[in-house]
This record gives sequence, C-alpha cells and structure tokens, in this order.
Amino acid sequence: MTDAEKLTMLRSMTGETDNDVLSTYLTLAKGVVLSKAFPYGTGTEEVPAPYHTTHVEIAAYLLNKRGAEGETAHSENGVSRSYEDGDIPPTLLRRITPMAGVMV
Repeated sequence: MTDAEKLTMLRSMTGETDNDVLSTYLTLAKGVVLSKAFPYGTGTEEVPAPYHTTHVEIAAYLLNKRGAEGETAHSENGVSRSYEDGDIPPTLLRRITPMAGVMV
C-alpha cells in the first residue's frame, strides 16, 4: 500500500481533510508499529506490508482520540465513552508480532 493510499484510507476513516495532520498521525503510528514489530531495531524505515492496515488503524485511533487523550470514562446526553488504555489499545498492538534475530 502506498503512502497516498494510506492517506486516502485515513481521510475516509476520520473525515480529516488536512494532509499535514493526516501525515503527522501516520508518522506517529509508523513509529508505534516499527517499535512493536522490531523491539531491538533493524534499521528498517518502512512498515512491513502485513501491517499496512494496522498502521492506518492506529493512526485513525490516535486522530479520533485527539483532545481526549487521557479520558477513561465520559457520559453526556446518553453517550458514554471510555478508552481501553491511555495509549494505543492492546487489541491493535496484538496484531503485530515482534521480531528479533541473533547476531553472529
């Protein structure tokens, strides 16, 4: 999936139209995916293909949560909100399998 396709998907998911904002959240989500997939580093700068949709979903989660980052519960006019975690939900992170290798 190209970066343009990721921007289009993220725009569709969130309704955000500012490309700078969308790119910023994709960059933040990229760091999350890479640090989870390669906890000891590999020097790679690209999100592996199997994680492209997870990358966009994490960006959408962060973007939709903007302004309510620390919220754990909220009720107003019959609408209740709570967040699974103060950060990225474990359900999204569990989709990413950490990889490590042995150096010889």
